[in-house]
Amino acid sequence: MTETPSAATPPLAVTCGEPAGIGPDLILSLAARDALPPLVAIGSHEALAARARDLGLELRLETTTDTPAPAQGPGALAVLDVATARPVVAGRTDPANARHVLSTLETAVDGCLEGRFSAMVTGPVHKGVINDAGIPFSGHTEFLAERCRGARPVMMLACPGLRVALATTHLPLRQVADAISRDGLEEILRILNRELQQRFGCPRPHILVCGLNPHAGEGGHLGREEIDIITPVLEALGREGLELEGPLPADTLFTPRHLADADAVLAMYHDQGLPVLKHAGFGQAVNITLGLPLIRTSVDHGTALGLAATGRAETGSLEEAIRTAAEMADHAHNTGTA
Repeated sequence: MTETPSAATPPLAVTCGEPAGIGPDLILSLAARDALPPLVAIGSHEALAARARDLGLELRLETTTDTPAPAQGPGALAVLDVATARPVVAGRTDPANARHVLSTLETAVDGCLEGRFSAMVTGPVHKGVINDAGIPFSGHTEFLAERCRGARPVMMLACPGLRVALATTHLPLRQVADAISRDGLEEILRILNRELQQRFGCPRPHILVCGLNPHAGEGGHLGREEIDIITPVLEALGREGLELEGPLPADTLFTPRHLADADAVLAMYHDQGLPVLKHAGFGQAVNITLGLPLIRTSVDHGTALGLAATGRAETGSLEEAIRTAAEMADHAHNTGTA
């Protein structure tokens, strides 16, 4: 990684995610071999030290409060210690440590809101084990919205050459159509347009919008959401100057002809757009949460419990998430939009 935030930008916060998964492996492996942007790993110092030994990594873990040592080259990692309730066993989740996972997220969010961190990068969490601990949790995106006091989050994944945002996130398919409204869709498109300008340097974003139904509703024969909801919103925002194209059939939208000059795609639901993106860039894709009063990026994969402590976990997605967060933070800092 050669691109780093400017010297005046606070460090990034990197949460280690589920401590029994590959999150710790990824940040330790990167720190052992690469010169990272200024960052703080938020997790259990004890668990990180044990995982480094398991992986055979020669790494200096420096306990910190908020900021890393001035020179944080390969072989050193600043750690803000958040203890686990029980010792961590690689590959084996423990509901007793679910509270630890949420505490790392809370620490990162609060630090970003207070200006002590420039952005947060999240390692993968295990939703099931958090719910098994009796804590309702549907995902990072919803957790961050609640922690940021009701902000409207917009989930976007990006890989080289493609950005896909979502009108709905973690909903059963049966509930998707009812969740799409004129007001909600308008708000999401405004957020997407604004943040492409402010955090990605797109002066006039060109956004492609998927229809909800097959063939974008086939003129109403396969559903009326395009006619009653999506098209009126696109026309209204278009009159304000937003450059929107759609609703387009999702089965033909994701082709080079359409994507050539697009800055982003808005898909109506999770599995409409993300399979295409992950096929195009799995291992290099980044999950980005828009609409928050902070910058958040994440890996595009899960905890991969079977790979924990094996040395076989691929670091590409975390590396890209850190690079993207650093670029976004630097852009926001330099343009005064942080």
